[in-house]
Amino acid sequence: MGEWIDFAAGAPVAGSLDVRWNHGVARRSGVTEPPVQVHPYDEHTVLLRQSLATNHEGPFLALLFGNDRALLLDTGATAEAAKFPLRETVDGLVAAWLQQHPRDGYELVVAHTHAHGDHVAGDAQLADRPGTTVVGHDVDAVRAFFGFGADWTSAPVTFDLGGRVLEVLGTPGHHETSISVHDPWSGILFTGDTVLPGRLMAFDYPAFLDSLDRLVALTERTPVSHVLGCHVEMTTTPGRDYPLGTKYQPDEVAPQLTVEQLRAMRDAARSVADQRGVHRFDEFLVMNEPRTQDLLRMVGRGLLLKLRP
Repeated sequence: MGEWIDFAAGAPVAGSLDVRWNHGVARRSGVTEPPVQVHPYDEHTVLLRQSLATNHEGPFLALLFGNDRALLLDTGATAEAAKFPLRETVDGLVAAWLQQHPRDGYELVVAHTHAHGDHVAGDAQLADRPGTTVVGHDVDAVRAFFGFGADWTSAPVTFDLGGRVLEVLGTPGHHETSISVHDPWSGILFTGDTVLPGRLMAFDYPAFLDSLDRLVALTERTPVSHVLGCHVEMTTTPGRDYPLGTKYQPDEVAPQLTVEQLRAMRDAARSVADQRGVHRFDEFLVMNEPRTQDLLRMVGRGLLLKLRP
C-alpha cells in the first residue's frame, strides 16, 4: 500500500476549470480535434469530454481517484475504440496516477449518471479490464451496487474510494436510473442530465421536481464548488440552445453551473409545474414531460441544421 492520501483535510480543494473545452469542428474546415479531451481539475480529479466530432452529444465524463480505487463516471456515447479510445485514455490516466502514488491491487469502478446510450456506450471497452467493476444499467443493479434502500430517493448513500467518500443521490425524473454524485474533495456535484446548461428534459416531472429539491438541499448543508452536468446545449445568446445534432458549438457556455444557478433552475421548474411542454429561460430550457409535437419540433430543428450548406 502506498502513502495514504488525506482526502478530508483542506477539502474542498481549489481545482482549475481554466480550460477551453473542445467544441467540435466546422464542416469542411480541415481542422481536427482529439476524440477525448482530458483536463486535470486537481491531482486526483480528471474531467474528460468526448469530441462532438465523434458524437453530437459531446458528453463529459469524470475520473476520481481514491486510495483504494478510482471511479469512472459515465463511458460516453461511442462504443468503437477506434473512434473513441476510452479504454486507452483511462488506462493511461490510471497508470500515470499510480506512478505518482504507487500501490498494489488498485481497482476501477465504472458507474453511470444514468442509462441512456450516450452515457453507457463505452462500457464494452472496459468490460474485460482487470480489477474493474462495471455497474449494471437497470434500477435494481444501481440500487444494489451503491446500497440504496427500497425507497432509493429518500436518503443519499456514501461510496468510499478509500478515504475519498462520495455522496450518491438517486435523482430520477430525466431517467429512472439517474443518480447525482457529490465529491467533498473537489466540491463538485455531478448531476448527469438532471441539471445542465441546456434542455432539462423531465419525463417524470414530479420525480424531477423532488430530485431538484434534494439537490438544492444538499448544497445548503455541504460546500459545493461547481454543479457539473454531462452536456452543454446553450449558446452565449440568452435563451438560445444549439439544435439537436449540432457537432460544432463555438459559442457554447461553460459546462459548470453555480449553486445559485441550480436554485434558479429549481425555482423555474416549479413555476411551470402545471404547464406541460417546453419552457425557455435565459440559461436553460425546462421540458415538462414533452409531448410528441415538442419532440418532433426538436428533431425537425436538428434536421434543418443538417440541410444547411
